[in-house]
Amino acid sequence: MPIRPNITALLSFFTLLTATPLVSQTVTVDIARSSVRNHFVPNQTLGSSLDRISVEAIDKALTKPVLDAVKPSGWEPITYRQNTELEVEAWHWNPEGTWSDPSDRGYFTGSAKPTQMLRYTYGYSLPRRGFTRNDGTGDTGYSRLTDGDTSTFWKSDPYLTQHFTGDDDSLHPQWVVLDLKSRQFADSIRIAWAAPFASHYEIQYWTGLVDPIAHSTEGIWQTLPKGVINDGKGGIETVRFSNHPVLVQYIRILMTKSSNTCDADGASDIRNCVGYAIRELYFGTTTPDGAFHDSVRHTADQDQTTTYCSSVDSWHTPADLINKRQAQVGFDLFYTSGITHNLPAMIPIAIIYNQPEDAVNELRYIEARHYPISYVEMGEESDGQYISPEDYGALYIQFATAIHRFDPSLKLGGPSFQGVNEDIRVWPDASGNTSWLNRFLNYLKAHNGLQDLAFFSFEHYPLLPCRFSWSALYDEPKLVSHIMEVWKEDGLPQNIPMFITESNLSAGASEAYMDNFAGLWLADYIGSFLTSGGNGVYYFHYLPLKLDRGCGNSPGTFGMFLVDGNYNIVQPLAQFYASKLINTEWVQPGSSTNTIYPATSTYPDGAGNEMVTAYANHRPDGQWSIMLVNRDQDTAHSVHISFMKDVTEKPLSFQGQVVTIAYGEAQYQWHPLLISSMAHPEHTNEPVIESGTGRAEPDNPPKRSLVEASSNTEFEIPAASILIVRGNIKFAQ
Repeated sequence: MPIRPNITALLSFFTLLTATPLVSQTVTVDIARSSVRNHFVPNQTLGSSLDRISVEAIDKALTKPVLDAVKPSGWEPITYRQNTELEVEAWHWNPEGTWSDPSDRGYFTGSAKPTQMLRYTYGYSLPRRGFTRNDGTGDTGYSRLTDGDTSTFWKSDPYLTQHFTGDDDSLHPQWVVLDLKSRQFADSIRIAWAAPFASHYEIQYWTGLVDPIAHSTEGIWQTLPKGVINDGKGGIETVRFSNHPVLVQYIRILMTKSSNTCDADGASDIRNCVGYAIRELYFGTTTPDGAFHDSVRHTADQDQTTTYCSSVDSWHTPADLINKRQAQVGFDLFYTSGITHNLPAMIPIAIIYNQPEDAVNELRYIEARHYPISYVEMGEESDGQYISPEDYGALYIQFATAIHRFDPSLKLGGPSFQGVNEDIRVWPDASGNTSWLNRFLNYLKAHNGLQDLAFFSFEHYPLLPCRFSWSALYDEPKLVSHIMEVWKEDGLPQNIPMFITESNLSAGASEAYMDNFAGLWLADYIGSFLTSGGNGVYYFHYLPLKLDRGCGNSPGTFGMFLVDGNYNIVQPLAQFYASKLINTEWVQPGSSTNTIYPATSTYPDGAGNEMVTAYANHRPDGQWSIMLVNRDQDTAHSVHISFMKDVTEKPLSFQGQVVTIAYGEAQYQWHPLLISSMAHPEHTNEPVIESGTGRAEPDNPPKRSLVEASSNTEFEIPAASILIVRGNIKFAQ
């Protein structure tokens, strides 16, 4: 007879051979008074955000039952995100208002007088746009510079001219760039000017081999041999900038002096008469017979030859209203829905495509309703709109002056940089300076405007969409602390608070957002930001929304919940549980001050990456709360926690009853592409999930335990998990 093996015994023996032993290490917390890294008040510091969303989502998700389900996440103050600026749109925050032109077009100023309930507000596309696409999120429009229609035109922002800035126009040069997509021989450019036109301008080419927009320091703009024009006459000008064809891909027209002639809307509004305007651009070669041969593709869509521009005039008409399926939430609904938790909210104003009077009226409206404002963020992702730091500085000062004339107590800040990991570089100025922030700060100082910068804001999306790896978790503490150091090195004064006003893993969602990976990242991110001295952080996105397309067949959401097609919450996701741990367990929530101390661990992997990170908080209730993040996918770690006041003194440790809260795969696991409940019609009480959507199983809250601690106690952190250890410390008896 064949011998039948004992399967259970063999499996047990195999497990003993392959099990990874529990690894012990030490976490040391430096509790010397001089070592304090940060003081913060949770209900002023740990917040969330609300962005432009669908009208359906506003109606179904911005409701009390949904908000009650989200509230336990612990995010309290909120920042209102202004997406219209990213889309190169004028924002009508109030549909009631006045147009600058009596024929109901031009520059729109919303009414400061509350007369109706503002539930939805909309964006209006700009018909004088010069971007084919921009570096924010705007990809629905196209440039009028190569649209093939000479009745349309690009025009620069009039608020960047001497009449408004007080600077000579040459200090705010405006430009347009043509990208031919490949290197081509050319010797001529033809410009169909509108009014006003440039009387002084230069035709330049990019010497670098890579994109000058994305790689601004890897080349220079070189003026072509016959590319300097000091007597421009407007109309249709053909400039033969070289006797022989030059091999180029990127061409820039740099405009430094305007004709200051008025456009068809007339001299009754100075904004019609300043800046620069171009109807169409043509670029190519001129043959010996004088014929011009154009290489530009002219079409009214994003297949046109790509153009970029330095600014856009915000002139528009009622017909430019964007479709009403997407909306910015109206201020009345925003403040009365419950999403603000009755706390002051950070409110945005548009400045890149707006006028100061409109921004002032927006704030007048909010104050007339007696809605509380914590801060005013000036513009949205200015670096994504290609605006120079000096131009943004000029707008910032104009808007700040107007706002503070109305209410000097309002705290203004910006510039809400996109989520970058390194310094923002731009084409060098006359002194060779390429730092956007440093030059912006220098402009404010030179124009006595630095006192109007009450806070500095930026966004944090550290990972490239669809390119995640587990090892990316190891980088987060260094990424967020590094970029904060960069801003300081750029000259940001120490007394100006630093806010991350929008943040998550990446600018593109995927199923990684629903996995424990995202929860671990969030704990490291918030812990690192506060330990590095950050003053305010806002999670994106507070409302539960439907899944985005994500990476191919990997749909994702920026929110903390999975919802069905009717916005009913199906289940909480990893970042919901991580948020609760951070905001209600590690931190003592509310209006009292928590204090952050530095903590270090001692177990790197073979590549030097710390497998366990630690963040120490001394709560106002007197307890010490340590948040431990085990980034090791496979191995649990045993940790001894030691508190040191001075190297000459005996260390302290947790003593007595200590609470531990663990969150890892034993509590939550995400399973992609789980068969939806649609396959089980008998489960009539279950929410219907879209076919192909994943699901978490198990999906349980963190595990809470009580431990009687002594100086010898070690705390086990399961693989890929977060552990909060909280209690009192003293010397061992």
